[in-house]
Amino acid sequence: MENESKTSIRKIIHIDMDAFYASVEQRDFPEYRGKPLVVGGSPEGRGGVVATASYEARKFGIKSAMTSKKAQQLCPYAIFVRPRFDAYKDVSRKIREIFSRYTDLIEPLSLDEAYLDVSEDKLGIGSAITIAEQIKQAIKDELNLTASAGVSVNKFAAKIASDMNKPDGLTFIGPSKMEKFMEKLPVEKFFGVGKVTAEKMKRQGLHTGLDLKKQTEARLIQLFGKTGKFFYNIVRGIDNRQVQPHQEIKSISAEDTFSYDVGRGEELDDWIEVISKSAFRRLQHYQIYGRTITLKVKFGDFKQITRSLSFPTPINELEQVIDTAKLLLNNIDLGEKKIRLLGVGFSNFGEVKIRERYDGHQQTLFPND
Repeated sequence: MENESKTSIRKIIHIDMDAFYASVEQRDFPEYRGKPLVVGGSPEGRGGVVATASYEARKFGIKSAMTSKKAQQLCPYAIFVRPRFDAYKDVSRKIREIFSRYTDLIEPLSLDEAYLDVSEDKLGIGSAITIAEQIKQAIKDELNLTASAGVSVNKFAAKIASDMNKPDGLTFIGPSKMEKFMEKLPVEKFFGVGKVTAEKMKRQGLHTGLDLKKQTEARLIQLFGKTGKFFYNIVRGIDNRQVQPHQEIKSISAEDTFSYDVGRGEELDDWIEVISKSAFRRLQHYQIYGRTITLKVKFGDFKQITRSLSFPTPINELEQVIDTAKLLLNNIDLGEKKIRLLGVGFSNFGEVKIRERYDGHQQTLFPND
């Protein structure tokens, strides 16, 4: 029985590239190296939000999802560049080719991170730590970039571990230390816990995994809905989610057609808030979070456009959704045009298999775009 339990232990690696977009820019353009670089937004803080920032920029407090105006205030000497998604996709493809040397069980979460199940690796290496080391070295040697890796027996712990010693880190959380590790973890580090949920937890006296562990499952469900069950299990080191190499990821959205065409102003801002709240409620219902927000705009002449913004981490706060949707709208030159329809959507899911959450029913975001 003991041998059976040992062989059933999974070996999961989470690879997360270090400041991916910014690192690719600094690799390709030597003049950016060693300087505070911001990908996204615009020079002199004229609009937009930060997609990612180099480590030199992060020292000033610049981080993803921050407005470029705020970033420019924190570091007046920051260099702003437009994202080059074709370049990032090309690098991401090469990274996955490196992963595939070791396993076919690869679950991409975004261009710059993925889970790998190496319980049975192609090369017969056996050690997940050794495989993680080799992957990191191959990325460094072949692509001149660095990655951080987390190694553990489940997805949650591997993902947390990959963030512990950035950049260029490797952290292992073994089964014997799992529960103690979870007990010490601040609630902000748990998946799905954003600023609002963290504040709610702290009002209940829940500051760490140990505080969560002291609660009954029924109490956690009462406080946090279905996510309460996840909290109950994860603080005990239980996470049975499989690495899903063939996810079919769709999108969730909400939209509204106005009874009359609306011009820019307070009324339009109010509509953005209403539609964002409606879309966000759907995410909460299914307990899933995307990394990309898309704004859909149909004008009075029935012409339609979309604008999207992606973030390196899942969007799990309503305020961030509303602010991003407003920024996307403000970056559209309306001129004299008025708007007939607005939509807000989410995509780029990684943590959840959408088809399971929808019980066989899927929803596609703006299929006619």
